[in-house]
Amino acid sequence: MLFEYLPGGEDPAVLSRIAHESAQALLSRVRTERDPEVLERLLSYVQTHGIDAIAELWSGSLPDSLPGALWRIYLLHAIIRKDPDDVSGLYRLGVEQLRGIEEAVAGAAAPTGPDEIVQLADRILRGVFEGDFAIALERAAAFSRIAAAGSAHLADQADVRSPEEAKEFTTTALRFSQYSEHLVAAARRWRVGGLD
Repeated sequence: MLFEYLPGGEDPAVLSRIAHESAQALLSRVRTERDPEVLERLLSYVQTHGIDAIAELWSGSLPDSLPGALWRIYLLHAIIRKDPDDVSGLYRLGVEQLRGIEEAVAGAAAPTGPDEIVQLADRILRGVFEGDFAIALERAAAFSRIAAAGSAHLADQADVRSPEEAKEFTTTALRFSQYSEHLVAAARRWRVGGLD
């Protein structure tokens, strides 16, 4: 009885179980039934209202778990939709810096402006629920690598004139880089049936 009166958060094991079960339920409901109406309603809801409460639950999950991967996809989608102008600028800079296959894997239309980057975010989110889930994760990872390269380039440019601004761009580059690594690991685990 004493424990019931002590302040504190939810049991981490319970939160983890709920995060995993909700991620599996959401993914299997849409992917198994293959009902275009269900998919369209879900995508429309996410784009209009977001799924902040459930995404917050997923945010504490391991990066290479199903809820961790879904949280990263949702977060990237939200970042792009919130500021497509800046994100498309980061993307274009990153493409110039990398000059690799990342641009083809991500699949944004060129030239990539705000509309094209939002379309990319929507296609990646759609790919989570239809088609090959691992490919959706890899596309999001490629986008993240490109955005990381763009952010790192801006950090280099700002280093002399504004160390504080350079620090912010460096932090952004690191986060995008980590998301890319996590999404690639999740795609590998999905392919071998180990992403839960």
